[in-house]
Amino acid sequence: MVPRGYAGITIFPFMFLKYKTLKGNTVLVNHEKIHLKQQIELLIIPFFIIYGFEFLVRLVQYKNWKIAYRSISFEREAYSNEWNLEFLQKRSFWNFIHYF
Repeated sequence: MVPRGYAGITIFPFMFLKYKTLKGNTVLVNHEKIHLKQQIELLIIPFFIIYGFEFLVRLVQYKNWKIAYRSISFEREAYSNEWNLEFLQKRSFWNFIHYF
């Protein structure tokens, strides 16, 4: 279920990890929990519409799949805060807006 080249993917309410051993990777799990929060805030379906649209815009902009993916505002927020295990307790509502 996890696309090639990725360790995990979150589709509310599920978190899919490439390997069972990754459940112990607190940084990866925190990254995916940030995505869960984003999805809940946007009522799930709009999250995926915005995510996909922003990815396409970034792909046209950068002409590079990896750079486009890493430039999506939702990913920028998750990657910037994945090491902060207290981030979700302090995160403001729609915080991803700061990463557009």
